[in-house]
Amino acid sequence: MRAESANLGAVILPAKPDRNLAMELVRVTESAALAASKWVGRGDKNAADGAAVDAMRNLLDTVNMDGVVVIGEGEKDEAPMLFNGERVGNGSKPVTDVAVDPIDGTTLTSLGRGNALSVIAVAERGSMFNPGPFVYMNKIAVGPDARGAIDITKSTRHNLDAIARAKHKTLNELTIVMLDRPRHTDLIGEIRAAGCRIKMITDGDIFGAIAAALPWTGVDALMGIGGTPEGVTSAAALKALGGEIQGLLWARGDEDRALAKASGIDMNRVLTTDDLVQCEDAFFAATGVTDGDLLRGVRYDAYGATSQSLVMRVRSGTIRTIDTRHRADRIGQYSSVEFR
Repeated sequence: MRAESANLGAVILPAKPDRNLAMELVRVTESAALAASKWVGRGDKNAADGAAVDAMRNLLDTVNMDGVVVIGEGEKDEAPMLFNGERVGNGSKPVTDVAVDPIDGTTLTSLGRGNALSVIAVAERGSMFNPGPFVYMNKIAVGPDARGAIDITKSTRHNLDAIARAKHKTLNELTIVMLDRPRHTDLIGEIRAAGCRIKMITDGDIFGAIAAALPWTGVDALMGIGGTPEGVTSAAALKALGGEIQGLLWARGDEDRALAKASGIDMNRVLTTDDLVQCEDAFFAATGVTDGDLLRGVRYDAYGATSQSLVMRVRSGTIRTIDTRHRADRIGQYSSVEFR
């Protein structure tokens, strides 16, 4: 975060972050994951999301920052809390942009399926791309070994060939993750015609992007149309991981195209990782809600609960996996969940 410059004669001290803010943010995602976990498999995604939002909002008030929600529950959710433009944190420095997804995968949570996460990203104020009403984006995300190889303006086959070369793989060794949506029918055909495998996911756009950058997931790239807010949040993690994401805003119909024209927005502009998060002073934290390829979900036992989280800092490139035990009689201090 930009610190106040100290004027010592002619010497201006460079602005540097004074702490790893992600270590505070992980308490926020842990709280949301604990609250959501009580709704796993109960078939009520709105209740799960509401519990996670409430818990996340409560803990955000304790974080040492003056934050503004840029990516929140937003346009699609009409949520009463964590909405775009809401002030969060305890009001102290640093001043930040905040991207939240209390549950990346509400349907996954409600159905008891894997890879649901609670996610937050924070960056220097003014550095996160604000998608406004444009909630969908065509995306390609890859890990560090394929960074620089992709070009979203080129054909699917061109990008598959480029990723395979960069990763020293054959096409039939590649696995591409994408959302299982009717809009991807043509893309699915192109990928399979090239001989690649596809890992279909019903939800969890952020999971898919991060999975493409981690070697143990077996995923080589994320492709397809998903959420623009999720793309911005994913960009913070991919910057820390050394990966890359490229996106093109995607119009849902004539109304979106007319809005873009009236607003002077170029729908053909390629949004890069550095466009989506424009600074190095950025942080990312995610906690598993349900068991998945990235993280274990929340589990309960006689002691209380356990959670597993990923914590990333862009400037240093540090990636931490944190296993946490939560005492049953203390969970209520940090989460709205009632342990029984």
